[in-house]
Amino acid sequence: MILTLDMVIDSPPPYKIIPISTHPHSQVVDMAQSVPPGDIATQPGTKIVFNAPYDDKHTYHIKVTNSSARRIGWAFKTTNMKRLGVDPGSGVLDPKENVLIAVSCDAFAYGQEDVNNDRVTIEWTNTPDGAAKQFRREWFQGDGMVRRKNLPIEYNP
Repeated sequence: MILTLDMVIDSPPPYKIIPISTHPHSQVVDMAQSVPPGDIATQPGTKIVFNAPYDDKHTYHIKVTNSSARRIGWAFKTTNMKRLGVDPGSGVLDPKENVLIAVSCDAFAYGQEDVNNDRVTIEWTNTPDGAAKQFRREWFQGDGMVRRKNLPIEYNP
């Protein structure tokens, strides 16, 4: 038997309506996670510079601004966890909101250690719609898009 549209409309439904989120073959896609994250701005914009002497801890402040129209979750990474620290290391920013980040460089023997690849990287992603303003690491582990910005570290002798 072939069903036509008028037969389906005129007859009572012989099927169950199952909410999409509970159906075993459905995949719920959060719209915020399917939209690419917008831009952020950092001040400084391209690199972080530490000046000698390096026999004591140095701290440099970075301003991070969410330039997009969506709430984002952000997290910093570093290539040298022994020498470089970031505080806070992660957080959530509403649209147009900013945060001041402290990047610190612990004392080290300049000229005796490789510093060529030192950098901090900020990663950010849209937060799920309706999510609380509390950072969640799993936002970066799903299928959502994650953006990155590298800030190389320059050491002046």
